[in-house]
Amino acid sequence: MGQFMTPPPVARLMASMLTTAHEDVRLLDAGAGVGSLTAAAIAHYLGSDTPPTRIEVVAYEIDPILVEYLARTLELCEVACAAAGIAFEARVEAQDFLADAAQRNFSLADKAYFNCAIQNPPYRKIGTDSVEREVCRTMGVQATNLYAAFLGATIHLLEEDAELVAITPRSFANGPYFKQFRRFLLAQITLRRLHVFDSRSHAFRGDAVLQENVILAATKSAHTPATVEITASETAEHAIRSRKVPWSHVVYEHDREQFIHLIDSEEGDEVARQVARFDNYLHDLGISVSTGPVVDFRATEFLRTSSEEGTVRLLYPAHLNGGTVHWPHKRAKWNAFALTEESFGQTVPRGDYVLVKRFTAKEERRRMVAAVYEGDSMGPGRVAFENHLNYFHEKGEGLPLDLARGLAIYLNSTLVDVYFRQFSGHTQVNATDLRNIPYPARNRLEAAGAAMGTAALAQEEVDSAVERYLLT
Repeated sequence: MGQFMTPPPVARLMASMLTTAHEDVRLLDAGAGVGSLTAAAIAHYLGSDTPPTRIEVVAYEIDPILVEYLARTLELCEVACAAAGIAFEARVEAQDFLADAAQRNFSLADKAYFNCAIQNPPYRKIGTDSVEREVCRTMGVQATNLYAAFLGATIHLLEEDAELVAITPRSFANGPYFKQFRRFLLAQITLRRLHVFDSRSHAFRGDAVLQENVILAATKSAHTPATVEITASETAEHAIRSRKVPWSHVVYEHDREQFIHLIDSEEGDEVARQVARFDNYLHDLGISVSTGPVVDFRATEFLRTSSEEGTVRLLYPAHLNGGTVHWPHKRAKWNAFALTEESFGQTVPRGDYVLVKRFTAKEERRRMVAAVYEGDSMGPGRVAFENHLNYFHEKGEGLPLDLARGLAIYLNSTLVDVYFRQFSGHTQVNATDLRNIPYPARNRLEAAGAAMGTAALAQEEVDSAVERYLLT
């Protein structure tokens, strides 16, 4: 079901982000599992200087096996509250949270809304025609993943000024699939704190989940905060680094995509300041970026292991290395693409292009990996780019070679790689992401490309070229 249990240290960290401002706590835990988050929240309230006088809990869990453990956890919470003289009431809802939320069938003791929520929602994609997607639409929430749907439904059930603490994948912070959800989220809540882990394998290491996660603490309010607290730690048990940043450094004022940037260090601030010196976007440069048109499993009849008559070069991410293209590649399953009247539209004209990997392997230390495809050196004819590559072009054709080289140098720089990580929580690099990165002026990129003469440079040379020709 896409559900991962919350380890106790993570649960305690999340619970510590709840305030103790409510005398009468009405807590929602959707996708409660065995009740780890509710238990951590109760422990947090009991240990506070001003504990509440009454706590009510509604915990949703659809797995019948987990429901048994959840009920036992809530019994233990009741015992603990009774010992502290705090009234406690709880209800387990063994049903679909989204469907129930859409019907607003959630009253407890005649109270219609919750004033607190703590949540580790399930992570699973939902289809366009799925029941979950339809349920979300009834609540005005656009979601492509269960975690976003659960967050949206939870916000829907919170009263004004209620608080929310949730751990989710960081992927909602950027990318086209979550654009509508980000707009909904930022219009409904005020972010107070965002916490990231230095290791993307830590939060759910018991389940071997390789996923960057973020803990968000927010208040249901349309108010735009002056500052947001950004915190980070190696693990939930390690010391926490904390800093407050202006809201304008988290969501840029003129960013139509409303990407959420998480800058957790002074060094990250310096990177953001340096990139902010560039005020061009791709459309200002007359450049476009597209995803490679060849989806191999849909074009199997055109794939060839090696070049033969009637084929063109086919490039995969495996063909990119060290800023240049290496073709053919013995480790690539396919190196050529049959050129026919039917497949012609999946190829591009001969020319010089900048290619960027859409996905990087977990062992790669860089997110942004770019290379120049030099048409003249590769020989005559059109070329095919596989769907796991993005390619930069001018109106569907190649770029001037110096511009292509300068652009690849910029994209391969440590500056851009660090900047990209500030708003991207996954290893995917979408064309939309590349459109939202600021770029140096076109003439500066051309000058860098002409001066260096190649994009095949060591990392130190790349960063030196950016410092010398683009930042100076």
